[in-house]
Amino acid sequence: MKQVAPLRYDVIFKKAFCVPEIFTAFVHDFLNIDLEIDTVEKDKVYDPPIGNVAAKFDLYAEDKKNRVIVDMQHVRFPDHYHRFLHYHCAALLDQVVYSKDYRPDLKVFTLVILTSGDRHKKDITITDFDPKDLEGNPIGEIDHKIIYICPKYLNKKRTPHQYHEWMEAIEDSLDEQVDESKYTHPEIRHIFELIGKDKVTPQERAKMFDEYSLEAVKQEKIQKIKEKAKKEGREEGREEGREEGREEGREEGREEDEQRAKEESACRLLSLGTLTEEQIAQAIGLTLEGVKSLKK
Repeated sequence: MKQVAPLRYDVIFKKAFCVPEIFTAFVHDFLNIDLEIDTVEKDKVYDPPIGNVAAKFDLYAEDKKNRVIVDMQHVRFPDHYHRFLHYHCAALLDQVVYSKDYRPDLKVFTLVILTSGDRHKKDITITDFDPKDLEGNPIGEIDHKIIYICPKYLNKKRTPHQYHEWMEAIEDSLDEQVDESKYTHPEIRHIFELIGKDKVTPQERAKMFDEYSLEAVKQEKIQKIKEKAKKEGREEGREEGREEGREEGREEGREEDEQRAKEESACRLLSLGTLTEEQIAQAIGLTLEGVKSLKK
């Protein structure tokens, strides 16, 4: 077993996948595209920003020969579906500035690797921008797409075979040790060499510690919010119960007052002797037995 740094850490993920050979191999297996690139940019930003919120791409590569932009994102955010839709659109809008119409010169693909799982528990989900007819058939006008990859939910029967080793390797690294003999892909073996614990620099380890601390603080805040909501829910429930009890008491009081008023009216009519018991019961809204008991 080889001791490795987990790919959940941003600094380690970028260290592994910023290598052009690894990046292009991953893209080939997930997009079936052969990129021709010399470098992979880390923390790519547009200057000036596109829109009112600046987007920052973890790993970004542009192949102008094949007319492709690929953005690879490593993420641990609750809003990742919306966040990376915004980033993806920013990459599209940046091209429109230099285009003669609304068709961008480059195809844009965004790969999002969800190392911490996802509430939907899906292995692969895709946001596909190509229009489709009512039978769900794409018309082949737009190639841009976002692919969300969640290694934790790899399904050996359903997940496409060419994804398996990549997803297994990412998930395998999270417990900080891997069995290299399981993997045949040369680029994956290269990743394990790069992220071996003996290859982590002091600067990278410091960033890992910072990430770990930030994650711990975030989880602590989330726990406090949950506890507060739970407590407020209990208090609200008790208050609702008290209010319901008060309302029930008021309702019972009103019913008793109404009943006494009916009985007093029935007694007065009985004393006059002008109406039968049946007529009094019908007029006042009492049962016949109730009127007879009042007469006794």
